[in-house]
Amino acid sequence: MDRDIFEEDTMTLEKNLGYSFSEKNLLNRALTRKAYALEQERRNQDCEDQEIFRTLGDAVLKAVLVDLLIKSGCKTREEITSKKKELERKESLARISQGLGIGHFIKLGAGEKKQKANEEPYVLAETLEALIGAIYRDGGYDASKDVITKWFKNFFA
Repeated sequence: MDRDIFEEDTMTLEKNLGYSFSEKNLLNRALTRKAYALEQERRNQDCEDQEIFRTLGDAVLKAVLVDLLIKSGCKTREEITSKKKELERKESLARISQGLGIGHFIKLGAGEKKQKANEEPYVLAETLEALIGAIYRDGGYDASKDVITKWFKNFFA
């Protein structure tokens, strides 16, 4: 059954994320893949996908990671760039996404469901970026930074 995530799902996911959304529609959009949104539109239902949130989330993630790297002692642009590149690799983001249990909540198109796309590293990474964008839109930079810092704490230990 295609549906928006229910309240208990929302509470579970927000607990996993370490962030509670004021605007639940932002969370829902961040979890919505383009294929799912297109299927809904074919049924004459309005549905926005995660794409622009992925772009925003990518930018916020880069800013926060640079700040964290500077605070962790990186001294040169080259060192920051090298370490940031490693941290933002899709495999790193997918690992964080898996640890947060995000895959279960991603709204996939029919073909993506058959292919179990919610287990694919690139889908998990893209959705994590979309969630960062949604958190930024909902709570601002400080909220995003707090959440990202928690998610990446093992990388900076």
